[in-house]
Amino acid sequence: MTRHDLLVRGGTVIDGTGADAFEADVAVDDGTIVAVGDLADHDADEVIDADGLLVTPGFVDIHTHYDGQATWDPVLAPSSLHGVTTIVCGNCGVGFAPARGDRREWLVGLMEGVEDIPGAALSEGIQWEWESFPEYLDALDRRSYTVDIGTQVAHGAVRAYVMGDRGAANEPAGDDDIDQMAAIVQEAVEAGALGFSTSRTLLHKAVDGEPVPGTFAAEDELFGIGRALGEVGAGVFEVAPAGAAGEDVLAPHKEIDWMCRLSAEIDRPVTFALLQHDAAPDDWRKLMDLSMQACDDGAHVYPQVAGRPFGMLVGHQTTYHPFLTSPTYEALDALPFDEKVARLRDPGTREQVIAEATPTDSPLTGYERMFVMGDELDYEPPPEKSVASIAEREGRGPVEVAYDLMLEQDGRALLLVPLLNYAYGDAEPIREMLLHPQGALGLGDGGAHCGIICDASIPTFLLTHWGRDRQRGERLPLELLVRKQTRDTARLYGLDDRGTVEPGMKADLVVLDFDRLALAPPEVVFDLPAGGRRLVQGADGYVATICSGEVTFRDGEATGARPGRLIRGAQQAAGAG
Repeated sequence: MTRHDLLVRGGTVIDGTGADAFEADVAVDDGTIVAVGDLADHDADEVIDADGLLVTPGFVDIHTHYDGQATWDPVLAPSSLHGVTTIVCGNCGVGFAPARGDRREWLVGLMEGVEDIPGAALSEGIQWEWESFPEYLDALDRRSYTVDIGTQVAHGAVRAYVMGDRGAANEPAGDDDIDQMAAIVQEAVEAGALGFSTSRTLLHKAVDGEPVPGTFAAEDELFGIGRALGEVGAGVFEVAPAGAAGEDVLAPHKEIDWMCRLSAEIDRPVTFALLQHDAAPDDWRKLMDLSMQACDDGAHVYPQVAGRPFGMLVGHQTTYHPFLTSPTYEALDALPFDEKVARLRDPGTREQVIAEATPTDSPLTGYERMFVMGDELDYEPPPEKSVASIAEREGRGPVEVAYDLMLEQDGRALLLVPLLNYAYGDAEPIREMLLHPQGALGLGDGGAHCGIICDASIPTFLLTHWGRDRQRGERLPLELLVRKQTRDTARLYGLDDRGTVEPGMKADLVVLDFDRLALAPPEVVFDLPAGGRRLVQGADGYVATICSGEVTFRDGEATGARPGRLIRGAQQAAGAG
C-alpha cells in the first residue's frame, strides 16, 4: 500500500481549472500534490475525510496590505480565515521599503492615510530590520506564516527614497531621478519582488493630506520605471488609476491608454483597479472592452475587480458614521464603550445628538444608500432595506432610524454603505465583471481600511453569494468562482506552482462544507499593537485549510502550523523546465 504524508479522501474536487467538479482523493508528499483520483489502495500519516465536502485549491489573494503586519503577525488574519493560502501585498503605491531611518514614520503616515491602518499600531508593531527592498525581503524570509506572502515594490516609498521631500511633495522627476528609481525597482524584482505598484487616484492621501508620491507622475517616469520590469522580464505593474472612484470621469480613458502602451512595450502584465461609480455608471464596461482589445493588440492589461459592492461599514466603533459632527456625541467619545452606549440610550441625549446631526451631501448621510445588513448579512440589499425606506414606512426621520439601528446589538450593530459597484442598486455589474475574460479578482484590501471595511472575506462571499444564495439575479458556477481566485490570480503574478489541484502542484488546499459555509458578522476588535482597532470577519464551514501540505486551520481555528514562506519572484510547478 502506497503511503503519503497527507491524504484528502473522498471529496468533490473543484480543481481550479474551470472544469466540472469530480469525485477524487488527493495525495500529498513533501508539500506537493502527487496524485489525484481513486486512491483506495493508498494511506497517509494524516487522512482528512472529505466525504460530502468540497476540495479546492487554496485561494490566492492578490490585493492586500499586510506590509507592516507581516513583520509581527504570523497568522495574517482576516485573509487567512477565508481559505486564502497566498497573499500579495505592496499594492496601491504604498509600502515600507526602501526606507531610510528618517523616513520610517513618514511611511507609516502614508500607509495610515491611504489604507486606514492605525499609525500607532504600525509604529509599535513594525520590526524595522531593513533599508533597501532586498533587505526587506530578507526580513520577511526569516519569518514563517499560515500563508505564503509575496510583495511588490511601491512607488511612494521608492520616490521618497530617491527624491526626498521633492518626491514626497510630488514634484516632477528628472532624468537622474527616474534612472535611480528604475534601478531600485530592477534590484527589487531581481531580488524577488512580484512587481511594482503605483497610485494615481486623488482619494489616496497621507495623514498630512498630501497625495501619494507618484500621483501626478508623468509618462517618462512611469515608462522609465516600467522598463525596469521589461529588462528583468518579470513582475506585474499594478495601478490604482486616476478617476477610479469617479473623482475625474475623463481620467480613466487617459489612464488605460498609457497602461496599454506600457504593457505592449515592456511585455509585462498591467493590472488596474476597476469599480463602477455613480459619476459614470457604465464606463467600467468600456474600460473592460478596451483592455480586451489591448490584449488582442499584444498588451497584457487586466482590470482588477471586486467580488461585491465596495463600501463602508458604519457603526459606533467605526471610523465614520453620521453623528461624528455632533458636539454632544463627541463629548461622549472618551467614555468606556458600554458607558457611552448607555448614555446614548438616554432619551435626552438621543434627542440632542439627532438635532445636531446636520444633513449634508456626504454618502454618510445619504440614507437611501445606507442599509441594514440583517442576520443573513445581505451585501446586495434591496431598496426596502435602506434607512430611508425604513424611515418612510415608519413615519420617522432617517437620522432617527440610523441612530436607533446603530444602538442595536449592544451598540455594536453595523450598517452597510455601498459607495462603489452599486450605482443601480444591485450587483449585476459585478457579475459581468467576474465573467469578463480579463477581469482579475482583487481589491479585498486585507489588512487595510481597518475602521471602515472588511472585504478580506470576499473569497467566502464569492462562494456563498454568487454560487449559492443570490436572490436578485443570476448566480455563477462554482467552478468559475474557484478558478477566478485560484488559477487566474496565481497565473497573473507568475505563480505557476499553485492554483490548481493537479499532480506536481503545490499542496495548497481548502476542504469546506459548502452547505454550511457562511460568513460570520463583521466585528470591531482592538488587538493590533498599541491597542489598535480593526474590523475582522470569520466564517463557518471551513473544515481544513492546507498550505504546503500542512493543515494551518481546522474548523476555523489556527492549528499553530506555520508553513507559509516568502515568495521570491515567479514560481514554476514541480518538474516544469
